[in-house]
Amino acid sequence: MSVTSTYEINLTKTKAGVLRIGKTRVSLDSVITAFNQGATPEQIVYDFDTLTLAEVYAAISYYLQNRETVDSYLTKRAKQNEKLREANGARFNHQEIREKLLARRRKAA
Repeated sequence: MSVTSTYEINLTKTKAGVLRIGKTRVSLDSVITAFNQGATPEQIVYDFDTLTLAEVYAAISYYLQNRETVDSYLTKRAKQNEKLREANGARFNHQEIREKLLARRRKAA
């Protein structure tokens, strides 16, 4: 028995290579990560209220029908995110910023 999706997903690829769902800013990454963490489609819509339930089901369906391709995309995006985190960590001294904010809070109190 063959099952096909009755709702096509509209994915938009940004300049940075992020796949966004429909006309929203919600990434495919966000929906699939939530799904893989056990969230139901209804919970995902609640968390990302710019998505419709049909779009969430379509995204999950797309993922399940193209698991290898989507997993490869997610792995690539995770590596990009890690490089970005490292670059930001090198660019900003988080401890120094934290100390300045705490000093400012103590002064105001």
